[in-house]
Amino acid sequence: MITKPKGTYDLLGKDARIYNYLSNVIDNYMDNYNYDLIRTPIFEASELFHRSVGETTDIVTKETYDFKDRGDRDITLRPEGTAGVVRSVIENKLYGNRNDVLKYYYLGTMYRYERPQSGRNREFTQFGVEAFNSDDPMLDAEVISVGYNLLQELDIPDITVKLNTLGDLESRKNYTEALVKYLKPHINELCEDCQRRLETNPLRILDCKYDRSLEKGRAILDKAPRINDYLTKESADRFKQLQKNLTLLDVDFEIDPNIVRGLDYYDHNVWEYVTKEGVTLGGGGRYNNLVETLGGPHLPAVGFAMGLERIILELNKVIEERFIEKQLDVYIMSVSEEEKLTALKLAQEFRLNNLRTEINTANLGLKSQFKIADGLKAKFLIILNNEDLKKGLINVKDNVTKEETKVDEKDILDWLMINI
Repeated sequence: MITKPKGTYDLLGKDARIYNYLSNVIDNYMDNYNYDLIRTPIFEASELFHRSVGETTDIVTKETYDFKDRGDRDITLRPEGTAGVVRSVIENKLYGNRNDVLKYYYLGTMYRYERPQSGRNREFTQFGVEAFNSDDPMLDAEVISVGYNLLQELDIPDITVKLNTLGDLESRKNYTEALVKYLKPHINELCEDCQRRLETNPLRILDCKYDRSLEKGRAILDKAPRINDYLTKESADRFKQLQKNLTLLDVDFEIDPNIVRGLDYYDHNVWEYVTKEGVTLGGGGRYNNLVETLGGPHLPAVGFAMGLERIILELNKVIEERFIEKQLDVYIMSVSEEEKLTALKLAQEFRLNNLRTEINTANLGLKSQFKIADGLKAKFLIILNNEDLKKGLINVKDNVTKEETKVDEKDILDWLMINI
């Protein structure tokens, strides 16, 4: 038997219905915020992700799916969504009107070769938002509030935005020097990955999950210098303004100096959406230099991404029953050839009028059809029989009260629309 690859999954049943519900909520929500849908390829030139995400990040060094195509080109399955959106903005010259703020959202599959665990797979789906051509902290606050308010809309309780700043280039340079100076005497007490990061990406040491799980490592990192002590006045003022904006928007946030995010392109504000149990549902930040790094003009930008699998796990705890239970409006029962033709015609009419309808296409007897209808939680049963059809009548049964009614065939749609 052929089985699915490790770290992938089949989306079906209740989870598939929640996924569709999520997709619809996201589409409607982003329309309210005036963000346009953007869709980019699942695979792109490896250089795109290596240059944007960072050659020394864990994603590039350990997790990307890289391969040669038949034209001997280096190709990578996308590990995140931002790089592809930036490439599209540059390639399609979407920045033509430099007065416009460009606002996009995406919903798509990503790939990272990592250890599968609950809510984290090698194939996963991300919802993301990217906004370009404004360096105002007001836009940061809007983007953060999009994710926060969406999670509120989904009734996921007690979401907190963990907020930090990485400062500008001067701030990060001064801070990185202080951090390396502090950590060097402790290098042998850090994990192998963090020993390597000390030379390549010191900031990533701050959120090392392994070292923080150990008492010794946690003590070392908790006493490390804080970025706030090394911010330039401009960076400090920007961070204060963001906090003021978020307070105005009623976003519940707290400052967490360990939030650094795992991608090299971030600067200034970074954040994560975290549940009261400590589950991170998504995160993002500002990336003012990425467009220029990938060959475009200087175009400041900010965005975030959320993992749908983790959101689905949270929704399984709180989502209303009506989004989980699939309920049929009408099941049309038929046995003879004449009844089947009528059922086929009626089903077409009902479905085109937004009634969830099913018919007997498996040549089942009436007893089996009753069981199928009950399993689909049909609200009404239409029980066709030749005698009624000759009189132009349709026999309708309320599957809850069990009451039966004869309705003129020409009036059946109106009757159902009134009673469902």
